[in-house]
Amino acid sequence: MYRVIADERDFIVINKSAEVHFHSQDGSAGVVAQAEADLGIKLYAVHRLDTMTSGLIILAKSSRAAAEFTRMFSAHLVQKYYLALAKGKPKKKQGWVIGDMAKSRRSMHKLLRSTDNPAITQFFSHSVGEGERLYLLKPHSGKTHQLRVALASIGVPILGDTLYGGESADRGYLHAYCLHFDYQGQEHQYTALPSTGEHFQDTGVSQQLDVWQQPHQLTWPKLK
Repeated sequence: MYRVIADERDFIVINKSAEVHFHSQDGSAGVVAQAEADLGIKLYAVHRLDTMTSGLIILAKSSRAAAEFTRMFSAHLVQKYYLALAKGKPKKKQGWVIGDMAKSRRSMHKLLRSTDNPAITQFFSHSVGEGERLYLLKPHSGKTHQLRVALASIGVPILGDTLYGGESADRGYLHAYCLHFDYQGQEHQYTALPSTGEHFQDTGVSQQLDVWQQPHQLTWPKLK
């Protein structure tokens, strides 16, 4: 279900597997409950990932640490970077996707033209094979299904994300790749490459990830 990436004094960082529930349901332990059982400590979720999404999650070890991380996430002081693969040609190859989000049908969400309380996503992309592009996504808000909706809105639903129109695949190709933040005066960066998904293992993906090893140091597209 997961592996521990870092075990710090106040928190742990885990790498959740794809298709693993975040919360317990239907009598089966979710990844947080499973980590608590394995490690024998109480853990506090301060952000979450969709079931289909793999990658990095911070779990606090105390209510005090959880409150601090909640404050940091609310103030956008934790930088999150995701990888996604999609087929087809996007409406734009880099830039921003900005708009309010609303619930749609079948547990879907949709992007609106209004910007009263918008979902904000910054991204790069790079061709990694015949008709396939790798996306490096930086969300500036934390809306449900934000990244899945963002890519669908520019004409390239995530590979394997059939809910939003993506082609069927061996997994949903969205992965929480990197976390970067300062906690109590110390800089932290955690990176985890996707370990499953045949398309994530393609040579073109590996070559581009060599370029994107330090996402926070890249010159990100400016908001026009």
